[in-house]
Amino acid sequence: MTTLHIAVLMGGWSAEREVSLSSGNGVADALESLGHRVTRIDMGRDVAAKLAAAAPDLVFNALHGTPGEDGSVQGLMDLMGLRYTHSGLATSVIAIDKVLTKQVLVPAGVPMPGGRIVKSADVHDADPLPRPYVLKPVNEGSSVGVAIVTDAGNYGNPIARDARGPWQEFDELLAEPYVRGRELTTAVLGDRALGVTELRPKSGWYDYDAKYTDGMTDHIFPADIPDDVTQACMALALQAHRVLGCKGTSRSDFRWDDERGVDGLFLLEVNTQPGMTPLSLVPEQARHTGMSYPELVQAIVDEAMAEAGRP
Repeated sequence: MTTLHIAVLMGGWSAEREVSLSSGNGVADALESLGHRVTRIDMGRDVAAKLAAAAPDLVFNALHGTPGEDGSVQGLMDLMGLRYTHSGLATSVIAIDKVLTKQVLVPAGVPMPGGRIVKSADVHDADPLPRPYVLKPVNEGSSVGVAIVTDAGNYGNPIARDARGPWQEFDELLAEPYVRGRELTTAVLGDRALGVTELRPKSGWYDYDAKYTDGMTDHIFPADIPDDVTQACMALALQAHRVLGCKGTSRSDFRWDDERGVDGLFLLEVNTQPGMTPLSLVPEQARHTGMSYPELVQAIVDEAMAEAGRP
């Protein structure tokens, strides 16, 4: 193994800052345990100067959300001639945007819920879709700003102007039909789907707190689901990874209506820089396949270095 100087880019100012810091520090510790020289960079507006001063062999991008996952940092590093892990500019721009993702993946045969963009102010006048439905920001991850609107919910009917929700934070939202059923997720590493995990929140649904608070969600791996649904999850996650042009690792999140068999499986989103925290799903699935956390980090580094060496 070649010893490298690797800058780990983490933190930033998105809603997922704390998750990114946890991911980044975990990655940095693993790289150091493997013998690499590591520079930890908490991204600020002076990130270009910090990267230039570090002059690393490779940047491990451990940022989540904007601007680290939406193509902004990728474009900066492209202009600086820096090698970096995970997906490039075009893939990041598309995958962070739920509408663009649908426009790319649905024609390729990947089943996703329908939906449309709505003005946040308009949801106080009338429901954009029949209830139950979901309202979510177009370009946030980790279930940030997601609201499930039901007849029995406490948002009002129509949604009250003083009800707390994403309509208070974002000018536009994506409205999608609510898919009943179960939460499934599949990680892809390189060109291999690792498996399927079912996520069972102990209360409510799989929101930001359920994702990142220890003990709030049970992770069932392998998921106790029919073989054809398992194979469909893995095939669709790998297809989405390839069609979008993802690099390194990605994670595809699904809802599965278990009353409809494989026809009830819908991909919700593709995460191009999934978490690397102690509770994160990619390290967990990798571990179940026999790969330690440092080995996972090294595999991501190896692919990035191999990609950089291609013409």
